[in-house]
Amino acid sequence: MRVWPGRPYPLGATWDGMGVNFALFSENATAAELLLFDRRDATAPAHVVPLKERTDLVFHAYLPDALPGQRYGYRVDGPFDPKEGHRFNRNKVLFDPYAKAVGREATWDHALFGYTIGHTDGDLSFDARDSAPLAPLAAVVDPAFTWGNDRPPGVPWHETFVYELHVKGFTKKLPGVPDHLRGTYAGVGSDAALRHLRSLNVTAVELLPVHYRLDDHYLTEKGLTNYWGYNTLGFFAPDPRLSTDPRAPAAAAREFKSMVRALHNAGIEVILDVVYNHTAEGNQNGPTLSFRGVDNASYYHLSPEDRRYYMDFTGCGNTPSLRHPRVLQLIMDSLRYWVLEMHVDGFRFDLATALARELFEVDKLSTFFDVIHQDPVLCRVKLIAEPWDVGPGGYMVGNFPIGWAEWNGEYRDAVRKLWAGHEVQAGKLAHRLTGSGDLYQQTGRRPYASVNFVTCHDGFTLRDLVSYNEKHNEANKEENRDGSNDNHSWNCGAEGPTDAPGVRALRRRQVRNLFATLMLSQGVPMMLAGDEVLHTQGGNNNTYCHDDDLTWIDWAPTPEKEAFLAFVWKVTALWKSEPVLKRRTFFQGRPIRGQGVADVSWFAPDGRELADGDWDRPAACLGCRLAGDLIPERDECGEPIRGDTLLILLNPTPARVDFKLPATNPGHRWSLEFDTADDAKKADRLDGRKLYPLTDRSVAVFRARG
Repeated sequence: MRVWPGRPYPLGATWDGMGVNFALFSENATAAELLLFDRRDATAPAHVVPLKERTDLVFHAYLPDALPGQRYGYRVDGPFDPKEGHRFNRNKVLFDPYAKAVGREATWDHALFGYTIGHTDGDLSFDARDSAPLAPLAAVVDPAFTWGNDRPPGVPWHETFVYELHVKGFTKKLPGVPDHLRGTYAGVGSDAALRHLRSLNVTAVELLPVHYRLDDHYLTEKGLTNYWGYNTLGFFAPDPRLSTDPRAPAAAAREFKSMVRALHNAGIEVILDVVYNHTAEGNQNGPTLSFRGVDNASYYHLSPEDRRYYMDFTGCGNTPSLRHPRVLQLIMDSLRYWVLEMHVDGFRFDLATALARELFEVDKLSTFFDVIHQDPVLCRVKLIAEPWDVGPGGYMVGNFPIGWAEWNGEYRDAVRKLWAGHEVQAGKLAHRLTGSGDLYQQTGRRPYASVNFVTCHDGFTLRDLVSYNEKHNEANKEENRDGSNDNHSWNCGAEGPTDAPGVRALRRRQVRNLFATLMLSQGVPMMLAGDEVLHTQGGNNNTYCHDDDLTWIDWAPTPEKEAFLAFVWKVTALWKSEPVLKRRTFFQGRPIRGQGVADVSWFAPDGRELADGDWDRPAACLGCRLAGDLIPERDECGEPIRGDTLLILLNPTPARVDFKLPATNPGHRWSLEFDTADDAKKADRLDGRKLYPLTDRSVAVFRARG
């Protein structure tokens, strides 16, 4: 095996067509070795290459005889002194932090830990067992791929509709997906999947984590798995378990790229849910698999009181230290790689507040944001924050900088409470339905800073939200202690499945109410995959550990599912067609350009406009008129944007209300688009000031027509 000096950049294993350059950063290590494995099941390396070259704290070498597909790992030597933050152990084979592919997955065993489990000194003890037969291995990849004329769809933020899905859960049972593609990236890019996505009018898929992740040791002991994927070990490598050939190192990247190309060709963007706030190595009692063994003191945010312990702002055991320039570089290099090499269109950052903690306090002007904003690649893609973590001061909804959108937890809670019959202040509800200007407008942000959602992967599905008052997580084997206890759900009179006709009818109305409210609100709507066919998880609101029928969407048709899917098509088509539902600017709430009506108006059931004293009261039955002919915006050609005026009537109360419709422009009448109480209802065109019978707990939408 010939060994040349190589270069310290780029980090990771880089195939240049003639050989492979290997580069590994470690500030505190004293030595490092590159281990080459010739088989997936090898118990020892076939070649050991001492990395004698070190430049700018980077060990490096060039191997002119290495080829794509080569499996490899590292041994890194240095002090084992946990109290000082150092946990080097040269007996542990380490996964390359910059690995682009997985050559072998980890096999759980006590030998993966850098300390001796069960020893009286705990994590202060030193374990000398060799982890080579068990450790995860990286693999060299050839990045060549035929992208053809692939281009980013470039969907404007205000026209974006997000569909959150799990690659396996979405495709495992989807009709029309070829059997060998079920549960894979290729399945998401299949014709059947694309047809379904286009039928919903979604413009972006948001994929639950696809970075290489580990199943937590405690889950494997219970026969469970980290299905959602929020346990990352490789920030560059796509998870091989979602490819058609998990044992082939090149398959995952190739099939992921093919999926992106197919989605782009259908006009659909790809957003990745990324987890840079912690790693799979956990706290001081976790395994030594990669970062901990490469340079624990550099990679992790350690406790200033005792560097044996980790600062944990996520509840997952550790937090990477973005104060260190090489750790910040790792995240930025990872993000750029997924944009430039894998062609993704944006990112949703899990527990993003943790990334804004320079020392301890949250700082929205932190280095992380500064670096992203000046980056010529990353500043142009969609950036979505989950604007909270579990640390002090971690709830930061409305506080992320310009250029970021946020999962709006305030929106979710308000809409859930409204339809569950809980008290919601009228003024707060009005803000949520019109883009949450109280959260975003004062800092110069737009309505599309608000990613509105009612359900997501974390919590009840839409069907379960109207079927359960309490979580039912016993299948997680934690005695129902896990998962949120604060769901703002309502079972409509019976817990779980029921044959009671009245309860079932109310539930059918409630899922329509919730979905219609989502699609009629200003901001970016996001729906959970499977909600369109009323998928249930049996009241489990934390299915992170289930890779089974609980999480694989049940697409089997029933009359109830088919009726709701038809309703979803109708509502999303309305959203797509009406520019007043996709404004780039906030409503002013007053007449503009000399018109006699405001761009948005709110009405009580008796036909009067809401006055100042009404906004502090609990929201009851109300109406909202959106003036489609008063949009102060122009299209790409500079032409004024015009659409129809819509009237939205919301009745979350348990009593029918005869609602007096507001006046229309001369020559126009109100035409019913849909009523959640009756899919088949066809009302004649109604003049303003006419009474409309609004069923209890229902939504009706009208369009002004000439």
